[in-house]
Amino acid sequence: MNKVYPSAAAALDGVVHDGQLIAVGGFGLCGIPEALIDALRASGVKNLTAISNNAGVDGFGLGKLLETRQIKKMISSYVGENKEFERQYLAGELELEFTPQGTLAEKLRAGGAGIPAFFTKTGVGTLVAEGKELREFDGETYVMERALVPEVSLIKADVADRSGNLRFNLTARNFNPAAATAGKICIVEVERIVATGELAPDDIHLPGIYVHRILLNASPEKRIEKRTTRDRK
Repeated sequence: MNKVYPSAAAALDGVVHDGQLIAVGGFGLCGIPEALIDALRASGVKNLTAISNNAGVDGFGLGKLLETRQIKKMISSYVGENKEFERQYLAGELELEFTPQGTLAEKLRAGGAGIPAFFTKTGVGTLVAEGKELREFDGETYVMERALVPEVSLIKADVADRSGNLRFNLTARNFNPAAATAGKICIVEVERIVATGELAPDDIHLPGIYVHRILLNASPEKRIEKRTTRDRK
């Protein structure tokens, strides 16, 4: 089966639609599927619930989908760096399910592992635990969190072979593997595609069984959220 698609629009064709629960890999702007996000914006789908560590920045990453009002709800752990996100949320125009970062990662991992829910101490006694089941284990109180199983996951990797086996680049791995395994359909954007068998088994970070479609984007922008410099004497 050929998993390689000629364009981002083709990779999304027949997969994305209004009202979906969708996961997007990345951490800030590190490891985000830039071309797939642009194609999602161009597709015009709306009323999306987006699972992502954060929502990019104004004018880039998922920030582009906030500008076009295609996202109705964010499931995130960090919501800074984005003025439009702040404006929409404070105005009651955007729903937010605020989730501790480790809990968000585990919700995706559990979804990919077929685990419907789990208990954690994180968030007990805070707004995070409101309306959720609490249970005591060994004298400690835990809150039950439901796993996340998005209909579609859009992720970014460094290299893919034609069978979909992936290798990530350093910290750009971040939420991408968890988002990939959780999604019912996983579409990956990569900078290089090699022949099946070219990646050594120990170099494969995610098996191709989780990947349904592959898009080549050899020259992503890789924008830096906050560029800081210092004078060199």
